[in-house]
Amino acid sequence: MSRNGVLKSGKFAVVLGAVLALGGCTSAEQQPTEEQPTQQVAKSGCATVDLTEAEKATVEQAISGRVRSQARAAGSVNINVYWHVINNGTGIANGDIPQTQIDASISVLNNAYRSTPFKFTLVSVDRTTDSQWYTCSGGACESKMKSALRKGGAGDLNVYSNNMGQGLLGWATFPSSYASKPANDGVVILYSSVPGGTAAPYNEGDTLTHEVGHWVGLYHTFQGGCTASGDYVNDTPAEASPAYGCPSGRDTCTTAGLDPITNFMDYTDDSCMNTFSAGQADRADALVIQYRGL
Repeated sequence: MSRNGVLKSGKFAVVLGAVLALGGCTSAEQQPTEEQPTQQVAKSGCATVDLTEAEKATVEQAISGRVRSQARAAGSVNINVYWHVINNGTGIANGDIPQTQIDASISVLNNAYRSTPFKFTLVSVDRTTDSQWYTCSGGACESKMKSALRKGGAGDLNVYSNNMGQGLLGWATFPSSYASKPANDGVVILYSSVPGGTAAPYNEGDTLTHEVGHWVGLYHTFQGGCTASGDYVNDTPAEASPAYGCPSGRDTCTTAGLDPITNFMDYTDDSCMNTFSAGQADRADALVIQYRGL
């Protein structure tokens, strides 16, 4: 995740190594040090690997005609959550976040998705002390970590919290990637981005909200900039670039509508985010039906 506070830019769909993310971003997020727990996270870098145009076309073809005027009823699709705490020892300073912060994260997630078909149920929490996985930001360590810990199938959400470094706040895999790399499926977040964490202004839990948005198939609101296709959702106004902070009245495209700065799939501060559009709910519903069997 990266934002501006120091400057936030890879806040969310940061995808490294073999993980594919939908939507590009450019820059790196600096995480607060233990010596400076109140330092704001910088939203500047993310190493998102966008889908190729051919892959995007395949996804669009697969769900063509399936996006309805209204998604399934709110809260009608349960998603089991398996949370994997990766730490460097005991205590929050080592990433060993308490159950209370995990429970708060699930509450934030359910509140954010309350107008969508999805509700999230925490099934289990496990804790692993591993110095390499603790700072893992992709590549071989990610494959080993997920292969060892992942639970469930395509419709089950695996969350890994660690201290990934590289200025990152998190990354996710997308529904269309599950078939080819099922063991890699899931969401990884910076442990200090959970509610009450030290990654201000990204410490209210919406890094998880945003990454889960990618996990159910949503692009960034600024996907494609001001082009016609954009994020492939009709009711999110086109946006030329990520928004940071909470810039009320921002309008970067000549098409109708102000930039959707309060949308969970933008890059604004957690306190600014509060919206998934009806079109996003429809699209996510179609994608999880197609690729996750939910």
